[in-house]
Amino acid sequence: QVQLVESGGGLVQAGGSLRLSCAASGRTFSSYTMGWFRQAPGKEREFVAAISWNGGSTYYVDSVKGRFTISRDNAKNTGNLQMNSLKPEDTAIYYCAAKRGVYRDYASSYDYWGQGTQVTVSS
Repeated sequence: QVQLVESGGGLVQAGGSLRLSCAASGRTFSSYTMGWFRQAPGKEREFVAAISWNGGSTYYVDSVKGRFTISRDNAKNTGNLQMNSLKPEDTAIYYCAAKRGVYRDYASSYDYWGQGTQVTVSS
């Protein structure tokens, strides 16, 4: 069982940066693939980024490549999403998620979810 709690969201101007954090409980967090998803009003939940259990592989949706960086620290049971050069279209609720096994980019494959943190980017 893994419990996830996100933090770090907020309001930022376009071009600014935010760093989201995901605190995990459970001794097996280090064995899970971790992902970040986002959901804007009226839209489906969208894959943003994922990182393998050991941090050796990372994956991004094309729209955030070069701007967002996913990382994790298994010793601290935490994951992060560094978001730079933010755009208004990045506005959404951001969710941290964890899954057993290899990376996937669809939400239904993830076993555990946080409650989400709001990110708002003003133009």
